[in-house]
Amino acid sequence: MASAAIFSSLRRRRSPSLEAFLAPVDLSDVALVQTLVSVTAEVVSSFSDKLFYFQRRNSRSLVRKVEVFLVLLECLNDSSAGSALPWTAVICLKELYLLLYRSKILLDYCAQSSKLWLLLQNHPISGHFHDLNQEISTLLDVFPIEEVELGEDVREQIELLQSQARRAKLLIDEADEDLRIQFFRFLSEFDKGRVPNSDDLWVFFVERLGIRDARSCRHEIEFLEEQIVNHEGDVEPTVPVLNGFVAFTRYCRFLLFGFEEDEVEVGGAGSQKKARKGLISQEIAETFVSIPKDFCCPISLDLMREPVIIATGQTYDRSSISRWLEEGHCSCPKTGQMLPHTRLVPNRALRNLILQWCTAYGVPYDAPECSEVSAESFAGASPSKAALAANRATAGLLIKRLAEDGSTCAQTIAAREIRLLAKTGRENRAFIAEAGAIPHLRKLLSSPNSVAQENSVTAMLNLSIYDKNKSRIMDEEGCLGSIVDVLRFGHTTEARENAAATLFSLSAVHDYKKRIADEEGAIEALAGLLLHGTQRGKKDAVTALFNLSTHTKNCARMIEAGAVTALVSALGIDGVAEEAAGALALIVRQPLGAKAVAKEEMAVAGLIGMMRCGTPRGKENAVAALLELCRSGGAAATERVVKAPFLAGLLQTLLFTGTKRARRKAASLARVFQRCENASTMHFGGLGVGYAFAGNSAANRDTSFVGDVSVQMSISVPVL
Repeated sequence: MASAAIFSSLRRRRSPSLEAFLAPVDLSDVALVQTLVSVTAEVVSSFSDKLFYFQRRNSRSLVRKVEVFLVLLECLNDSSAGSALPWTAVICLKELYLLLYRSKILLDYCAQSSKLWLLLQNHPISGHFHDLNQEISTLLDVFPIEEVELGEDVREQIELLQSQARRAKLLIDEADEDLRIQFFRFLSEFDKGRVPNSDDLWVFFVERLGIRDARSCRHEIEFLEEQIVNHEGDVEPTVPVLNGFVAFTRYCRFLLFGFEEDEVEVGGAGSQKKARKGLISQEIAETFVSIPKDFCCPISLDLMREPVIIATGQTYDRSSISRWLEEGHCSCPKTGQMLPHTRLVPNRALRNLILQWCTAYGVPYDAPECSEVSAESFAGASPSKAALAANRATAGLLIKRLAEDGSTCAQTIAAREIRLLAKTGRENRAFIAEAGAIPHLRKLLSSPNSVAQENSVTAMLNLSIYDKNKSRIMDEEGCLGSIVDVLRFGHTTEARENAAATLFSLSAVHDYKKRIADEEGAIEALAGLLLHGTQRGKKDAVTALFNLSTHTKNCARMIEAGAVTALVSALGIDGVAEEAAGALALIVRQPLGAKAVAKEEMAVAGLIGMMRCGTPRGKENAVAALLELCRSGGAAATERVVKAPFLAGLLQTLLFTGTKRARRKAASLARVFQRCENASTMHFGGLGVGYAFAGNSAANRDTSFVGDVSVQMSISVPVL
């Protein structure tokens, strides 16, 4: 029967492969004929009355040919010759089985695909029909019509079909081709910086294509987006051209049909919310959960930005493997093999695949400026001029709607579309903000409508990824306060989490860290999210708190707001413990912070636990925090640290197995331990024997605030 490949292809709306079937085997002649009668009858009943919007002539012609085959097969089934067919006839009937299933798939494809996609594929699909005609002609030429018992009328029909199949030529419908050319002409207008006439667009979409409402237009957009996701390199149009058509169609959706409600929820968090399971959660699943395993670095487990190949043939992200080698390792992290050399060879093929995947799914992928890979390698994945122009025109319509005092429904739809536009590309984020979207999104942050609030705060998050937009957001009066209010009182979990992620994005600018920390309720809300949020919420909260803790003037505010308590509690939470230890290591550098951490009953025990069971970076941050606690916390804090159970053994282990920074911090803490020997009943156990402590004295202490805290801050801000 049919292979899974063709049905998988159809579900993903890819152009159908016509070579994906196997002929039936081990069937008697009678069973073969009966099977063919059933298959043929199914094709005829399914498509004889079907209305095809495009490929009408090709589809009708193919269905009529199948109807003639049905007459032939019924005649064979009714005749006594059906049980004793010539072997050449059996071979032809098996080939007919393949042709029938290929015909069914092709007709299904034409019936189910979107109108715009059928236009774009007019030539390839017409070619598929012509290929089937050629195979039918060949089949009829070799079919032993004289050796089987057929009625005269049936024989005449077969001979007529044979004659017609021989004369068949490639048929490209002129009306369909005119529409396809017009579609490309509109895109060319955008490419030249001109916006097509709205009356011409109305005639094209409504009168000639029959796309008459927002729902139908949105279906067309989603179908084209699906083709981008499933795009194969040798299929036309290319991804940039498809992106242009998506942008153009989205513009027409709002220009022609306004902001009427479509199938996407715009109400509260009631039954509609249950049906959709949240606007954001679906995108999170698509964007983050489904990252291909081969695209993730085996060391960091993050999406690779600059994949390189090492001597063993394994691929890693350049930053991760470089750090591994700098720490003195001489083996492959994945296989354990010793490395004959440490040369790193760029994996251009994998990087190209990652870039194409990121473009398709809207995941930000900013390549390092010093990359050795030429820009030409990725020209096919960059946004086209037409797409940018169409998106700019769409943004103008959306922001105009946000600025009007219209219905909440229309404003919610506009905010949703701005969020989607800002999901990909710095160009989109730049011109959306330049067009004045931020003040109007700020107003929606306080909307009583949960979906409107969720869309607006997520749009703000996506816009904030572009560095120049950070200042626009912070300079907008009341915007920071509104974001914090969503973090504190947001209607949905997604809204609160995205508000935390927005603060993390904004806090990347040092000058804004103090302003964010001083905003009423900001740190308190982040601490609460760290303690009680979802796993993603905890991650957003701890990274934001880490960023804020790098500003020396935020220490008192973080203590007052309960952030220290939350960070200590987070030491036992998988996924956030590493960043929590890093933030504590920064806070305890100040006497006030060290005093606050020392008061936390579980602080020392939590850091010791991380030294025992944490990740390499977690152990590094934990020993750094304990060292700074001894240096800044006074005699009482130092005594608590040096009397901690198992400290001596953990330090000794870390001195020989830790990262370069961890070994340096462990050596310094060992010196503190030694100085306390005379005041303690504990014995150090010989940690200082044979170990060079040079360079770790207080006189040589690194005075930078964050230089010795290791937290992997290359994490991309999630785009939602």
